[in-house]
Amino acid sequence: MEQKNTSIPKEKFRFVDGRERLHDSKLETKPHSYFYDAFLRFCKNKGSVVGAVVIIFLILFAIIVPFCTQYTVNYKDTYYRTMLPRAKLFENTNFWDGCEAVTHGKHDFTYYYAMGEETGHNAVKNQDYTINEEGQYCYRLDSVHKIGMKYINVSYEEYRAIQEYQDENEVQVIYPTVRKRNRPQFLPDNNDANYYFKTTGTGKTSIVYDEDGNIIPVYDSYIADSPDTTVDEYTSKMRIEGEDGFDDGGYNTYYTYAILSSTVEIRVNYYEYYIFQHKCILKDGITEPYFVFGTTQNGQDILTCLASGARFSFIFAIVVAAVNLIFGAIYGAIEGYYGGKTDLIMERVSDILAAVPSMIVITLLKLHMGGSSHILVLFLAFFMTGWIGMASTTRMQFYRYKNQEYVLAARTLGAKDRRIIWKHIFPNALGTLVTSCALVIPSMIFSEANLSYLGIINLSSGNITSVGTLISQGQASLTTAPFIALIPSVFLILLMLSFNLFGNGLRDAFNPSLRGSED
Repeated sequence: MEQKNTSIPKEKFRFVDGRERLHDSKLETKPHSYFYDAFLRFCKNKGSVVGAVVIIFLILFAIIVPFCTQYTVNYKDTYYRTMLPRAKLFENTNFWDGCEAVTHGKHDFTYYYAMGEETGHNAVKNQDYTINEEGQYCYRLDSVHKIGMKYINVSYEEYRAIQEYQDENEVQVIYPTVRKRNRPQFLPDNNDANYYFKTTGTGKTSIVYDEDGNIIPVYDSYIADSPDTTVDEYTSKMRIEGEDGFDDGGYNTYYTYAILSSTVEIRVNYYEYYIFQHKCILKDGITEPYFVFGTTQNGQDILTCLASGARFSFIFAIVVAAVNLIFGAIYGAIEGYYGGKTDLIMERVSDILAAVPSMIVITLLKLHMGGSSHILVLFLAFFMTGWIGMASTTRMQFYRYKNQEYVLAARTLGAKDRRIIWKHIFPNALGTLVTSCALVIPSMIFSEANLSYLGIINLSSGNITSVGTLISQGQASLTTAPFIALIPSVFLILLMLSFNLFGNGLRDAFNPSLRGSED
């Protein structure tokens, strides 16, 4: 039985006046434009927003970094090859500090440890080490300072310039030399300048220690006021003790810093000599050997090459995508709008071109044009078939919209075909075309990377490089220096992933069927 609710007071009720008329309230929402509505829809897709932010970051990286680094793409150093990445923020940690953890025997450890003892530039990081149960030395080896000392031949003018540089800046570049008979014999050029201590055995590579376990320097020396014309009487008091002259069998003796001939042979700390060269001789703005992402096997700075390569890849892909968009949109619009025999003939032409493998196209272009312009070969190869996908998309959109009521109304009112195509149909297809174009850009970059990796296209000449070229260069050092290929590979992965997320967001945002709907 139905129960009546008597708990509500009667005064809460009132009779409706029959003369009252109910009206719907006026809609007071602000109208949105097509693109603003698409923007709002895009912002609701969090993944797409993240992708857009990453893309902006990568583009800014490619634009700004080449102007902020001290190196250029052409920069190469034969000694600083495969240098480990180093960031100043992490120099006091064991991560990203330009060092690698190694385990060596006493000979190799002493070899590197002695560098820091002589120069103050520690190849053994902080001169810290431990000895394991097997008696081996465990430490972190600095990839920059492990170069140590080098014998070089310079002109008399440069020799004097180095001396002036040392006096003005209070840094030591030149160190006492070692007689050739005391140098190790295992190298063909007898030129390992890091052996400044006494050695013996086969090849003179076994280190000799004193009774306290210390290394024994074997610097060359000369007697003051001697008639020997093969040595220079230059002295330095910076890091080597006894520079005021020391007693050697009753003679006032000094260390030899140069061997004179047609040129001057000196023994230099390469780190300080590198700074001197770039500061005083080349004057190219390089202050010190500092590589945030390390160097390639050719001695190129990876950070500079990656940023410059990314800039080239972005510019090239955008230009090709824009050309393909313009040509493909025009071609597809004519196909879709007129249809019939026009569409049949034009579609067969597209099918024939699409059936030719791109690898064959590139090979034929290279054979015809030679190796003088790899960029032009790439552009023509991507253009010859790249517009086909854009034309097909445009054609489908025109078939979709050309029979809509507003198009028929425009045709009835006497609008010309050109106006109908570009004013009525094309704007509705623009969203899909923009989405396709956004997805084409990473696809072209990836294709160029593949071609460079396979060696079909070479962009390593001059001031030009690319992400694919860096990956290709790194494949030879995957076991010894994997970071050379890893860093540009991570960049390419981020690029592809972010563009896919971005493209998916654009697809949903520009889909006319979703316009105005609520999530």
